Amino acid sequence: MDAPTSGPRPVRCLADELGSLAVMSSFSVRDVYNFRQATPKMATSGQPREEQLGAIAAAGYDVVVNLALHNDPRYSLRDEATSVRTLGLDYVHIPVQFGAPMERDLLAFFDAMDRNTGRRVWIHCAANMRVTAFVGLYRVLRLRWAEEDAFSLMHTVWKPDQVWSAFISSQLAKANEG
Repeated sequence: MDAPTSGPRPVRCLADELGSLAVMSSFSVRDVYNFRQATPKMATSGQPREEQLGAIAAAGYDVVVNLALHNDPRYSLRDEATSVRTLGLDYVHIPVQFGAPMERDLLAFFDAMDRNTGRRVWIHCAANMRVTAFVGLYRVLRLRWAEEDAFSLMHTVWKPDQVWSAFISSQLAKANEG
């Protein structure tokens, strides 16, 4: 006959799990899909896995900006906002429809970047395509970089399709009008 137990086994909560990931993570930020170190204070990537968020925190990032949607489990985490905040990082979510980027999304991204100047920022979407296009536009329109330099990061990840090429061109043209 089995000995009686002293009660239910404790269940570790998500905060415990994520906190230990930040300290003990054997994952490197370089393992995140389509990772790019854009500057010493900015990294871009595709969707990090849950366990990779700990590596992002351990690497000293302060903010995670997510441009992906949250409605497709193939390209999103169940509750990324809570996971990121549990690790002590700030979280900004700007859901950008890949097939229909909008100027308001771009302006929200600009505001998020401006609010976090000087902080270490990790920016991601599903595959680092939306991100690198928005970073390129930010560099041209806000930081006044030359277009070739501003979009060099994007060209290491992808060549924009017709929708994104038109969006980028329209934003550049609009800025040149003003």
